[in-house]
Amino acid sequence: MTQPPSNKVDTRSADAPITNRRDLLVGAALAGLAVPLAGSAAAETAHEHHEHHAAHHPELTKLALDCVGLGEACVAHCIKLLGTGDTSLTDCLISVNAMLPMCAALARFAASDAKRLKELAAVCIDVCDDCAKECEKHPEHAECKACGEACVACIDACKELIAA
Repeated sequence: MTQPPSNKVDTRSADAPITNRRDLLVGAALAGLAVPLAGSAAAETAHEHHEHHAAHHPELTKLALDCVGLGEACVAHCIKLLGTGDTSLTDCLISVNAMLPMCAALARFAASDAKRLKELAAVCIDVCDDCAKECEKHPEHAECKACGEACVACIDACKELIAA
């Protein structure tokens, strides 16, 4: 008699199993950046004298991806509360939902040193500021607090980039 297929993921062969949603989301976001980063690395190997092929903004890339990962956790938390009839985080959900694609784009622009990086960073400052202000209204929710703090760190990095 055969057993039905299991829906469980076998992590025994994995070097470092994913233990939470944030790790999964950050990993997925980093995987999405692997193509431009791999392309940059290949170009740098082929043309070592062309420094412009290397990723110039690894810290900004990391901070933008932190916003994405922590923002996804915040969205999930807000949706869960909305499902119980609690609408107190509706505005938080809206602001985080606006921040997510901005920070994803910022991470890609930073990783590839895109031509309009500074312009995008300027817009991202405003969007992250909106998100941080909304998340800071809910310090009793760990997900909101973490998302807001990530946005503040991203804002600071964007300001440094623009000033440079």
